[in-house]
Amino acid sequence: MIKTPAIAARILAGALALAVHSVSAQAPDVPAAPSAEPPAQPAPAPATRAPGAAGVAIVPRAGEVVLNFQGADLQAVVKAMSQMTGRNMLIDPRVRGQVTIVSARPMSVAAGYQIFLSALKTQGFTAVEGPGDAVRIIPVAEAKAAAPVNEQDGPPRGGEQVVTHVVIGQHVAVAQLQNVLRPLMSPTSQLSVYDPANALIITDYADNVRRLLRIVERIDQPASTDVTVIPVQHASAIDLAELVVRLSGTGVATPGAVPGVPPTQIAAGGDRFSVVPDGRTNSILLRSDNPGRIALLRSLIERLDVPARAIGSTRVIYLKHAEATKLVEVLRGMLSAAPGAPAQTAAPGAGARPGGAAPSLIQADEATNSIIINASDTVYNNLRLVIEQLDVRRAQVYVEALIAEMNADRTDELGFQWAAVGGVGSRGVGATANFPGAGPSIAEAITRSSTSAANPAGLTIAVLGNTITLPDGTTVRGLGALARALQANSLGNILSTPNLLTLDNFQAKIVIGQNVPFVTGSFAAATTAAAGVPGVNPFQTIERKDVGLTLRIKPQISEGSTIRLEIFQEVSSLDPTAPARSSDLITTKRSLETKVVVDDGNTIVLGGLIQNTLSVTTQQIPLLGDIPILGALFRFKSEERKRTNLMIFLRPVIIRSVEDGYRVTQDRYEYLRGYTRGEGPEREDIYDRMEPVPPVPPREPPARAPGQDSPAAPAKPADAEASPAPARP
Repeated sequence: MIKTPAIAARILAGALALAVHSVSAQAPDVPAAPSAEPPAQPAPAPATRAPGAAGVAIVPRAGEVVLNFQGADLQAVVKAMSQMTGRNMLIDPRVRGQVTIVSARPMSVAAGYQIFLSALKTQGFTAVEGPGDAVRIIPVAEAKAAAPVNEQDGPPRGGEQVVTHVVIGQHVAVAQLQNVLRPLMSPTSQLSVYDPANALIITDYADNVRRLLRIVERIDQPASTDVTVIPVQHASAIDLAELVVRLSGTGVATPGAVPGVPPTQIAAGGDRFSVVPDGRTNSILLRSDNPGRIALLRSLIERLDVPARAIGSTRVIYLKHAEATKLVEVLRGMLSAAPGAPAQTAAPGAGARPGGAAPSLIQADEATNSIIINASDTVYNNLRLVIEQLDVRRAQVYVEALIAEMNADRTDELGFQWAAVGGVGSRGVGATANFPGAGPSIAEAITRSSTSAANPAGLTIAVLGNTITLPDGTTVRGLGALARALQANSLGNILSTPNLLTLDNFQAKIVIGQNVPFVTGSFAAATTAAAGVPGVNPFQTIERKDVGLTLRIKPQISEGSTIRLEIFQEVSSLDPTAPARSSDLITTKRSLETKVVVDDGNTIVLGGLIQNTLSVTTQQIPLLGDIPILGALFRFKSEERKRTNLMIFLRPVIIRSVEDGYRVTQDRYEYLRGYTRGEGPEREDIYDRMEPVPPVPPREPPARAPGQDSPAAPAKPADAEASPAPARP
């Protein structure tokens, strides 16, 4: 028992000083993941602190600490917090600095840990969950790549820790939330959009992520489910819907038969509404959260839905995607098949028939790609519905082909040639063993008649005897031998990767090669012309043909992203062993023509050829060449092996939108840039002669609207709502 207050004060001061150097002995055990919820504050209790001490002061009450760091080294503070929380902390070597933390009242270990994270944030560092139970202390700039993904259903826990959270939009396109959320995020945060899943990926401090989630929850609300149907009696529902949207909002009417167009528009007042025409019932469907907007749209439709003044009226329809000349043929065929409704191709000056209905007139204007229709309202409404269903954006198909041909040839030759010449006086005897096609001839060696300056291929060894002069003065060698050995290897790889883009159900063709002349006939003039008959000049008839690579493809997109392809592929080249004269040209051709069905984005092999050829030629002196071992001196043997591997692969990709086409273009553009930077097989040649390709240019902003003085606004993202196109003249 302590008797006096002075003795008790000295003992308490010594205990606090000991606590500064041994924090782990006094700190209680803490869970692995401290909660971000603010702990309940205990009743105020006086905290005793050693004068001048800096560190973690353990108060008498269990489970509470008082943080006091005056200009302490940041790494030392991290080590102290590791001892206090009982967690392993991995410190990046770049973690440097001094920090000051002062607390006037006791707090829980979890609250102290959150204050520690805030202190790290002021120094440009943060803590992220590492492997196991470890915590990594790294710079904030690198936290985006190392932040853990929140796998809980609710908001992430923690305060100043960097986390990654995935938000799935339920009622709105999350791409529209980028401009709203990005100004509310920290400079080192990241916001990404994944359109296929309508997902928003947020990487930021946990407390800011929770704030952003509350904002998203307020915005991501379902639209009104009440639909108002307004039947149209006299006009076309499709034309009327486009006009109503153009007058009432900033969006574009949704065609009833065109999928993929967002049905929601934003009005000038900010409320959302939908205008969807139904061509089958010739009615307009309205939906909005604002009842006043529904009433305004209904009133506008009723005022516009009035009967036409004449029996027949002329209307001009500007097509968006289809060709007017081809679509007119379809419409005329449809009207000609209908009873009592004859269609005229063009009838200038023709008026209405007295006492009857005026004939329907359909004419195409190729210059403006528009269709002119003069018909009754009933006929026009039917034609308008057909036009709306046919005037759609056609999908495209991007086809990549790979033609790989590998040739390997090997030739082995080994043989001997002999010659012997002798005689007395004017009589002589000679014998030679010469094999044609074996390179240098022994006859040339003994007579020295060869004037070729080129050395023969392979190894050639000649042994010649004494010189003998024949009666005619010719000098030859009396005895000679010639041995020749040759091994030749040739390897050739031909890799062609043609690619082309075409519309659905439209044939495309690409030809890469040369236009070579071939002599098909000739006429030679007679040596002497008849008297009084003029001579005929000699001439030749020449036909030019394409020699090279030809690829012809016609795709047809079926249901389920399946593509039916009609393919013709041909690779031809001139045979280098043939004479150079145009009349004797020889071409090699590899051709393939087929029809296949392949899924979007899959690679399919169309065909190929694997050919191995072995040719063995043996020339020998009878009997002598059959002698074992020694017979090799009296024969010549040649072996030739040829191997050809040819494979053709093809990969089609469906392009349905502008974004798909831009993605394919960017991929090929980056491939070209990589090739010019030296990644291709001819690095020095291309890189030295060509400048690096500039980066991919951004897409052009939308055109300026009629009557707009200021420049057009920047291009919106792919998922943003499109603004209405101005009325065609």
